[in-house]
Amino acid sequence: MKKLVIVLAIITTLLVINKEEKIVIPKEAIRFRVIANSDQAQDQVLKRKVVNNLNEEIRKVTTLDTSLANSRENIKKEIPSFSKIVSETLEKNQSNQTFTIDYGMNYFPEKEYKGIVYEEGEYESLVITLGNGLGENFWCVLFPPLCLLDTEEEVEDVEYTSFVKELIEKYF
Repeated sequence: MKKLVIVLAIITTLLVINKEEKIVIPKEAIRFRVIANSDQAQDQVLKRKVVNNLNEEIRKVTTLDTSLANSRENIKKEIPSFSKIVSETLEKNQSNQTFTIDYGMNYFPEKEYKGIVYEEGEYESLVITLGNGLGENFWCVLFPPLCLLDTEEEVEDVEYTSFVKELIEKYF
């Protein structure tokens, strides 16, 4: 009987711990999007390089303040810095693509992420469009800071283990 109680307690704990928290974007949010020129591999790689190079500057802006009004001002103020980073990234990668940076109300298509559907619509956002802007895009939320995309790099040969399962196997 004692073993049964212990096993039930462990299972209950696992169920509580393993519940995946759903991420919901608040209505008062500022989104961030980088749209690639096309879906060709080199355009997608270039998009990822732009995102990676903007990462540090974006992080500074999103950690400056916790208010929506101040975040808006900080983003607007940093647009010249963002533009310089994008320009330098394109130049460094021998790309003659043009780009635009738009802050305001921008269209976002429907997106599903971790089982949640984010509706299409016009959202306050910072959008960087590379070239024709016809490719897949990267997006996350600048305010509140909440990145919605996992890294694009796939990791293979990962073995997952469960501490609780190992305990059960060891003692039962």
